[in-house]
Amino acid sequence: METMLINFSSSPPTSSSPYSLFRLANLKSHISEFPPKPKTHLLNSLSSSFYSSSNARSFHCKNQFLNFRSRFTVKKGHEFRSCAVSGFDLGSFESVLEAAGVLTAIIIVHESGHFLAAYLQGIHVSKFAVGFGPILAKFNARNVEYSIRAFPLGGFVGFPDNDPESGIPVDDENLLKNRPILDRVIVISAGVVANIIFAYVIIFIQVLSVGLPVQESFPGVLVPEVRAFSAASRDGLFPGDVLLSVNGVEFPKTGPSAVSEIVDIIKKSPKRNVILEVGRGEQKFEIGITPDENFDGTGKIGVQLSPNVKFTKVRPKNLPEAFRFSGKEFWSLTSNVLDSLKQTFLNFSQTASKVSGPVAIIAVGAEVARSNIDGLYQFAAVLNINLAVINLLPLPALDGGSLALILIEAARGGRKLPLELEQRIMSSGIMLVILLGLFLIIRDTLNLDFIKELL
Repeated sequence: METMLINFSSSPPTSSSPYSLFRLANLKSHISEFPPKPKTHLLNSLSSSFYSSSNARSFHCKNQFLNFRSRFTVKKGHEFRSCAVSGFDLGSFESVLEAAGVLTAIIIVHESGHFLAAYLQGIHVSKFAVGFGPILAKFNARNVEYSIRAFPLGGFVGFPDNDPESGIPVDDENLLKNRPILDRVIVISAGVVANIIFAYVIIFIQVLSVGLPVQESFPGVLVPEVRAFSAASRDGLFPGDVLLSVNGVEFPKTGPSAVSEIVDIIKKSPKRNVILEVGRGEQKFEIGITPDENFDGTGKIGVQLSPNVKFTKVRPKNLPEAFRFSGKEFWSLTSNVLDSLKQTFLNFSQTASKVSGPVAIIAVGAEVARSNIDGLYQFAAVLNINLAVINLLPLPALDGGSLALILIEAARGGRKLPLELEQRIMSSGIMLVILLGLFLIIRDTLNLDFIKELL
């Protein structure tokens, strides 16, 4: 059983790798509507497999939390929306299918890791499911039931350890619960290993097929859009202009701080003339703009702003260079994930409200799919890395929680915890995850743009 959660958090991008797509792409602030908050597009993934010899039927429970602070490049005019700012937009049906396909593939890869680790060791496996709840379709092969279930919240691998209907003796050495500690550790950790390998393969395919984006920064802040009948439109600002300075404050380096500085100046200057130094093609000149007054008393000029950056593609010249590029990108994305997870725990009170579920994951993935293929590759890679990293946390219902119980067993000289205690630990974790997942599914669904319009 698996539940998927996602955390939309906002943070400045890092620059640890020259090849990382997760930089300043598509950072847009709506001066006319929203606070100057760098928009972040994605996710915090946590998948977990869970084994408990105390259950009537042992199974691996997968539970995904997504905590992405990474940014994807998108075509001009596209942006990712956080539920903290506005609703989610699923976009075209095709892009939704692509995002759902990516998520399903990641689930299958994770569960296949557990399944193969058990199967290759001769351990009995009884079920392999995508989703949970009522069965929609199933077939049986080699004493294993493969099924697709009603609620697409993840998947599980089932073991007949305490299933009286299996006909397998309780002391059978090929039941997972009867295997040595090392065998069980291999089975439980195999899902994480599978996702790490899958993430690297995805990046490697991206490197070979489309290349990796390289960011080049330029002075000033770009104006991608000017709204009709706004102060900016009225006073002569055009899409594509670059703001080099505001009231004499120059911006030699682009970035989220430059965007925020301009937004702050505009917001503090309602109905007061603001002098902008503008770059337009080869020309540089000054424009005076008088911001309109917002309903809350702040200034607005009706533009979108983003860091003044451009991306080009770098392709490997040979296979060794492809491996080197892939390695750099993999470690860069992994560093972003680890930093994101760290910040989530250090600032949990601020980030908890931004956790969302599978509906949000698909909504963000659909928007990534509509933008370009680069974003979809990295969307899939980051989901895998997040899923692997968070899954190792020693929490109930996660792979890390199951591994922690096995370590306790090893420390106790091979003596397992009391059956009732182990049941309580795991069942409480599973129940919490299910309730949280269902709550987030409902909340994220209500945040969808077309649902908001109906309401």
